[in-house]
Amino acid sequence: MPITSRKFTEMKKNKEKISMLTAYDYMWGNLASESGVDIILVGDSLGMVVLGYDTTLEVSMEDMISHSAAVRRGAKDSFIIADMPFMSTSVNDDKAVENAGLLMSKGKASGVKIEGGAEMCPLIRRIVNAGIPVCAHIGLMPQSVNIQGYRTQGGSDFEAQKLISDAKALEEAGVFAIVLEKIEENLTKQITESLTIPTIGIGSGKYCDGQVLVVHDILGLFDKFVPKFVKKYANAREVMISGISDYVKEVKDGSFPE
Repeated sequence: MPITSRKFTEMKKNKEKISMLTAYDYMWGNLASESGVDIILVGDSLGMVVLGYDTTLEVSMEDMISHSAAVRRGAKDSFIIADMPFMSTSVNDDKAVENAGLLMSKGKASGVKIEGGAEMCPLIRRIVNAGIPVCAHIGLMPQSVNIQGYRTQGGSDFEAQKLISDAKALEEAGVFAIVLEKIEENLTKQITESLTIPTIGIGSGKYCDGQVLVVHDILGLFDKFVPKFVKKYANAREVMISGISDYVKEVKDGSFPE
């Protein structure tokens, strides 16, 4: 039987932490699945770490569908969330519901992730009512970087109250989890304790019900920009460059093939 979004509410209830990690193609999906990751996120961060864009804003629906489907081929039994890319929810609600459906039907995702707070709730209700699990995303929202910048969120009373209100509204709208990005740690604790659905943190401290990071960051593969909150668990970039360099050397000096 496929994993459903209900599993993660049960994990929160049982105080079992949730691991989420990005993947962008068949190989990374397979590695994440084999490593026991609870949720695989096909993030629009693929724009920067895979496609070489400067931000997530250039990622298209076609990109997300293609990469999500590739991840599914490598992680057949995993719960996979695909990001709704920039502007895919903004033209009109009918088109947004259609886009979410495409990520499920063609992208083979288990659910979608949508950036935004209470203002997104009417659309989220429609998508949930269409049978599509939705994970929300508040705090620092990369698709709104030209408005927010990259600063920590929730520092003022106004921001803190809005984030608390947004989280509660999103839960009432039917989301099964909320990603909290770069939010003040004590505020994250308050939000997490006020909800029955799980929170997944990224750069928001230890009080969330789970954590998410970009796989290229934790393995040391992406060095163009690494957030301060990232922990590097391996230095795979150096190992890979060394291996490729050895291959080039042996081709040049004739020692390969033997």
